[in-house]
Amino acid sequence: MTTTVPRSLHTDNPKCTSLNGNETKKQHLSRLPAASIALGTLSIATFWIVGLGFVLGIIAAICGALATSRPTVADDEAASLRALLGIIAGAAGITISTGAALLPMLAQL
Repeated sequence: MTTTVPRSLHTDNPKCTSLNGNETKKQHLSRLPAASIALGTLSIATFWIVGLGFVLGIIAAICGALATSRPTVADDEAASLRALLGIIAGAAGITISTGAALLPMLAQL
């Protein structure tokens, strides 16, 4: 007579690393740092469209600042570094798009 042992859901799923699911829950809650990086990158890429690059940079910096204030991101070092990178990319987008907007005015001086 053979006895089968029921398999645990946690051992069958390679994505789940903890027994109670807290780690996967933290991964799902930290989307703001990734959004901040994406918006910062878009603001740098669209600097030549004067208003768009500036607005995307501001939104990226705000998303990064909001992400760093969340406890799930503050506890995770990688997520907090991504949020900081999003703030830096947003600030770079603001700076570059402001410089691109002021360049034609400076050329007339």
